Amino acid sequence: MKTFLKSHLEKALSSAGLSYSAEDLYFEIPKNQDHGDLSTNVAFTLAKRQKANPQAVARQILEHLQLPETLVGKPEIAGPGFINFKFKPAWYLTGVSDLLKQGQTYGRHETGRGKRVMVEFVSANPTGPLTIGHGRQAVLGDTIANLMEWLGYEVVREYYFNNAGRQMRVLGDSVRLRYLEELGDSNPFPEDYYQGEYIRDIARDLIREHGASLKTLDDVTLFKDKAESVIFEDIKNSCRRLGIHHDVYYNENSLYENGHVDGALALLREKGVIYDKDGAVWFKTTDFGNEQDKVLVKSTGEPTYRLPDIAYHIQKFKRGFDQVVDIFGSDHIATYPDVLLALKILGYDPEMITVLIHQFVTVTQAGEIVKMSTRKANFITLDWLTDEAGADVVRFFFLMRSMGAHLNFDLDLAKKETDENPVFYLQYAHARIASIIRKAEDAGELTWTAETSLAPLGNPDELDLMRLLLQFPETVYLTATHYEPHRLIVYLNELAAQFHKFYHSNYVIGVGKDLGNARLALCAATKTVLKNGFDILGITAPERM
Repeated sequence: MKTFLKSHLEKALSSAGLSYSAEDLYFEIPKNQDHGDLSTNVAFTLAKRQKANPQAVARQILEHLQLPETLVGKPEIAGPGFINFKFKPAWYLTGVSDLLKQGQTYGRHETGRGKRVMVEFVSANPTGPLTIGHGRQAVLGDTIANLMEWLGYEVVREYYFNNAGRQMRVLGDSVRLRYLEELGDSNPFPEDYYQGEYIRDIARDLIREHGASLKTLDDVTLFKDKAESVIFEDIKNSCRRLGIHHDVYYNENSLYENGHVDGALALLREKGVIYDKDGAVWFKTTDFGNEQDKVLVKSTGEPTYRLPDIAYHIQKFKRGFDQVVDIFGSDHIATYPDVLLALKILGYDPEMITVLIHQFVTVTQAGEIVKMSTRKANFITLDWLTDEAGADVVRFFFLMRSMGAHLNFDLDLAKKETDENPVFYLQYAHARIASIIRKAEDAGELTWTAETSLAPLGNPDELDLMRLLLQFPETVYLTATHYEPHRLIVYLNELAAQFHKFYHSNYVIGVGKDLGNARLALCAATKTVLKNGFDILGITAPERM
């Protein structure tokens, strides 16, 4: 609808000799349906810029606006210069017919056709199972990747990890000490070592493979490599259970091996934005408005997170992506602006990188926060939550709130199989429609195809449902371009509620063949949109419940 009106409005503005920008052509759905289906404030915007009367500008626009009378009613000027549009039933009938023809492609766009986007998400180092925080990031990242694909982009899902450094040495030594402990040796186990039961599991695996032959081995490399292998496979499996995969696993250590970290540091030094002090290397961020400079390399010679991240993002640019989306936890809030600043200094366009920060997750049960619910670690793992609630529920609950808001995962609600559970509510709508179609077709008198005539439709419930169905492509576009998956959930909830309202007051069977077939086709169109929305969210669309 918006695309249709926008093209006609552009022609009218040009004919009227009014200069405008793409941002001026903004449409919104009026809160009061009596005011029409869509409204634009373009006349008010242009009048303000030209210091003219908004209503006069609106009248000038309408004098040059030519809309097909069979599809759109006469536009009306309201308030200080708003132009309201109301579509006729023929518009909705045509739109839903197109929806039925497009089927599983309905809602897809060509915006990103021919462009490549990389979405980096999860990126947890292989030191332990994925936590629920990692889980939220995994689901958000996968869904945003889905959305970018629906816009037509070629999407690369990437996982960035580090299997070197102190934390990996600590991991290896943690396994070594548990290995010795399992063989009967008593050794102090440092408090800052990895405490989870999964460390013992890895140690027991080593005993089954090597017996006691490793007791005198002081080098932790074998223990580290075994732990990394087991844990990384566990991480991948946790993601697979939620339907998540990555195309690329990018190893941070390769940035050191290939000289990219040293190269990035040298480039920044050439730009004169780093200096040496107290044995450390500092980034002069105060020259760019920050309150204090930031350390890139500690006095121990170990880089901080900022430096390899700068080197990594340089490689992202060199790999030819048109756009990069980074999804981080809130612990990155302090570091990513410095990375973007460094890239800008080095001549790269930081506007090509979108950084999304998600907030933390708590799980509650019986009104109490669940603090530890698994033998595998002293934190809640993603696998435990998936075991408890199921993959569909986990994905949905992680998506149904804005990523910028703290998420309370209500386990009691997640386990309910009633309309109170928002996942169940939506999936039941899809299953119910599938049942309606089966029963109608089994009765032998009704059927539908993409060519079924929708002409008998036109009562308020039917029009309201069609109006919502035709908002799906725009909803997908806005959800994707704003990186807000919860927008799609809000829309699907509204659609399901409108379908139930339609169904309770509009019989499909027993109303005559023409009307029955038309309503059956409308049911099928609703089922298609729900299914397409579920595909983006990564949840199943059950035919029966």
